[in-house]
Amino acid sequence: MAPVRSYTNWNSRTTDEEEQIEPYRKYFFICEGANTETWYFKKLIDIRKELNIHPLIDIRLLEKTEGDRDISFPRRLIEFAENQKENPEIAFDKERDKMIVVFDGDIFEEKVLDYDELVVEGEKNNILAVSNPAFELFLLLHYENSYEDDIEPNAEQIIQNEKDGHQTFIYKLLLARTGINPKKNSAIGELAKNIGIAIEQEKKINEDIHQCKGQITCNIGRIIDEIRKDDGKECKLKIKNVRKEGSVC
Repeated sequence: MAPVRSYTNWNSRTTDEEEQIEPYRKYFFICEGANTETWYFKKLIDIRKELNIHPLIDIRLLEKTEGDRDISFPRRLIEFAENQKENPEIAFDKERDKMIVVFDGDIFEEKVLDYDELVVEGEKNNILAVSNPAFELFLLLHYENSYEDDIEPNAEQIIQNEKDGHQTFIYKLLLARTGINPKKNSAIGELAKNIGIAIEQEKKINEDIHQCKGQITCNIGRIIDEIRKDDGKECKLKIKNVRKEGSVC
């Protein structure tokens, strides 16, 4: 198994005297892309306090290395996620922690026919975060009125997502909005600061990944919103129950 980098800013301490607190639950993101998604989720992790993520909830990005860097096919990503659960370096707790596998849905529109089977299998032990046609759709949602101005008027072209040279249609829409090449400029990660807008804009499109085929779809905003709502109450209950025994959850 190739080594994996785990990016987090969990419980950053200013001095060695501060107590190290372990999170109640860890959410691990594993992404298809090597640049755009990485820059976005790193920024999301960096601003976790501003997003009011509960102090007992940790968000981490698992970065693929060496021979694993080229893993992008969704089924391989899910296999990679399952393998990482056995990796002692990340200390995955199967009872509490969650793996979130992020991938694009466009490959299933024409090239691959086992999407439904993949979702059923993948959701048994993981959370699947899907954008159809691609992650650029999710990034576009970070702008006010992006649904009305960019997505709805171009719905058919977005789902077809044809290439013009090396640029897909959704890529060009995002480029026109941002002026940033999302594959080469890490500044694209700054969009994470607008996740609240993305969550609301996403509600205007299909968020059900089981009904993804032929529809503009994204559920990443909803997943992040659910993480924001995870308040660690189970942990508080456990603390009350075991405090007398001198242990924590």
